[in-house]
Amino acid sequence: MSTLTTVVKKLPSTYWWANSMELFERLAWYGMFIPLSLYLTGSTETGALGFTQIQKGTLMGTVVMVLYFLPLLTGAIADKFGFRKTLMVAYVVLASGYFAMGQVSSYGAVFAVFMWVALGAGLFKPVIQATVGKTTDETTSSLGFGIFYMIVNIGSFVGPIIASVLRGFSWKYVFIMSSVSILVNLVIVIFFYKEPAQEKNTEPLGQAIKSIFANIFKALSDIKLLIFLLLVIGFWTMYNQLFYTLPVFIDQWVRTDVMFESIKSFWPGFASFLDTQHNGTVASEMLVNIDALFIVMLQIVISTVVMKWKPLNAMISGILVCTIGITLTLLTQNGFFLILSIFIFALGEMSSSPKISEYVARIAPKDKVALYMGCSFIPYAGGNFFAGQISGGVYQRLSDKISLLQLDVASKGLDIPAISDKFTQTDYFNRAAELMGMNNRQLTDYLWTTYNPNKIWYIVFGIGIATVVLLMLYDRLLIRGKKINLPS
Repeated sequence: MSTLTTVVKKLPSTYWWANSMELFERLAWYGMFIPLSLYLTGSTETGALGFTQIQKGTLMGTVVMVLYFLPLLTGAIADKFGFRKTLMVAYVVLASGYFAMGQVSSYGAVFAVFMWVALGAGLFKPVIQATVGKTTDETTSSLGFGIFYMIVNIGSFVGPIIASVLRGFSWKYVFIMSSVSILVNLVIVIFFYKEPAQEKNTEPLGQAIKSIFANIFKALSDIKLLIFLLLVIGFWTMYNQLFYTLPVFIDQWVRTDVMFESIKSFWPGFASFLDTQHNGTVASEMLVNIDALFIVMLQIVISTVVMKWKPLNAMISGILVCTIGITLTLLTQNGFFLILSIFIFALGEMSSSPKISEYVARIAPKDKVALYMGCSFIPYAGGNFFAGQISGGVYQRLSDKISLLQLDVASKGLDIPAISDKFTQTDYFNRAAELMGMNNRQLTDYLWTTYNPNKIWYIVFGIGIATVVLLMLYDRLLIRGKKINLPS
């Protein structure tokens, strides 16, 4: 304990302020992002936007893909103009962007404003991570980054809970919450954050950016690195269904009303806490958020278990477990089964996700570790883009409740007005239920048994298994086949 106390005391105040800003930024991002798919596709009378699943998938996938590319450029900007100034600009962009997201409603405007948020997040990301790196040393870096990632998960857990409560009053409050969280960071950076010591970068910005891209292409000429990064896109495509697809799937299909009544029978207060929309159900973002809770509780334990495993072995095992978990979440309408599925998914995530960066560092030549690590944005960006495609067009064709209902209505020749600003998704569903002589629950169950919307699990499972198999072949043919000895 004395050693721990000594290390904590060695961490400077700038380190702690950077962690504080990370907490509020993650709270703002995940508070907005986890329920975002619901906001984009929900019925308009609830304050949501009523976009199609395709529009949702394209918007989320494209914008987040760009976000992960931006640090290539924004890192050079921060080095040139200073961390503090870059953070100030980032927070102004983020605060204004989050607020504006709750004020616009057309698809083009939402797309543009969300891209503005991505710019702010892209400015923020490299600066905070660099600050943690520059305010720790060989004796404090392990604990320092451990605390940092714990803070990330705490913010990721708390944000969606607050957002879920606020959207019970108005969706606009969700975006106001995110904006206010960022304004707290603006106060911190103005009055408390001090620029960490670093060498002044005198290289012209254009030349610095050109050098970055030249170095990236140089690193990608290593076939081992390039193939590995491309394969890991499959993992992140599958993983991101947790945010892109699962909230909508729960909202449309899972019997969270039965779950609510069951919890209420023995713990009324907790059931009321979970029912943030005051409609006798468990809010879908509250269920998705269990993943972050499991990580906060178990990451250290899981990391300890897999610490001595070879990174690629731990990664393959973790991805396989993740695949099973995320697939199970899409199989049934049972809310309690969903919790077990998310737990399985979280175990796999905790095993595989940290090992990806570790593996990249291990296959890098000793003098090119930073260069190789700079390429780690590629699978994140690619994974988010393809996750958007799966949650968009694929989900709309196979699993979207409104699309399946429209198909059924057309097959029966029922006369129901098209969905519009004046005739919402809810109006359409209610009218269809009336004409078919069913209540809403019966109609949902009818669509479930008739069209099997859970068959989207075939796609997600296939992506995960393909990633596992290809990584095993990569290990056997490219790594072991060439007798490349990696540290154990």
